[in-house]
Amino acid sequence: MSSPSTPHPAEGARAARGRPPRLDQGRTARAALDLLDEAGLDALTMRRLADAVGVQAGALYRHFATKQDLLTVMAERMLEGCSAPPPEGDWSERLTVLAHRMRAALLARRDGARVYAGTHSTGANTLGFAENLVGVLREAGFRDEDAARAVLAVVNFTVGHTLEEQAALQPGDSDAAGAGAAEAGPADPDRLRRAVAAQGFPHLTAALPVLTSTDFAAHFAFGLNLLVQGLRATDRNGPAGASEARP
Repeated sequence: MSSPSTPHPAEGARAARGRPPRLDQGRTARAALDLLDEAGLDALTMRRLADAVGVQAGALYRHFATKQDLLTVMAERMLEGCSAPPPEGDWSERLTVLAHRMRAALLARRDGARVYAGTHSTGANTLGFAENLVGVLREAGFRDEDAARAVLAVVNFTVGHTLEEQAALQPGDSDAAGAGAAEAGPADPDRLRRAVAAQGFPHLTAALPVLTSTDFAAHFAFGLNLLVQGLRATDRNGPAGASEARP
């Protein structure tokens, strides 16, 4: 015999029919990321997300006070898998692996870097990733303050580079700029070539093959290597008392 507080299964089924699905933060974040891939960040609205998860828009605000709160949860979910410790090796190699891992995670989602920029998640994925970065440097002998600033430099470079990379590769607006814009995208290398040629800048002309290249992996690797080499120099020539990084 069922207790008064436990509804009969049939009654529970009848009560469940017609109700909106229970709002779950994880399911909502997955739906938001799916919408992001489908339409991009600018088209990701709370109302559109509410429709996707089958609730009223107001219900979302009980879990996400602002859209920025939603983006923070999305950013945390994007870093899933990034918090695993890097392979053993030289500190510079381990740091490089972590930076490439973050770039790949942001590139895996449309406008991923735009979503991540400005968020400050305290979730396990984000903090675990940061813990690994700081740990690699501290274990290599860097002082705490140098390790912390180095992490900020690496993360900011990675996010900023990926932000520019995704902006350069996104489709153009063919309605606003003609049929060719959809193929060329907002960063049109031919436009840069024409402008440089017309104004006769010899140094830019010499650098154009790289400036107009879409080999963003090579651009990223070069910039990251500069950071790593700078860290080596900072450690060797830092203030008196600084710990010497182990090679």
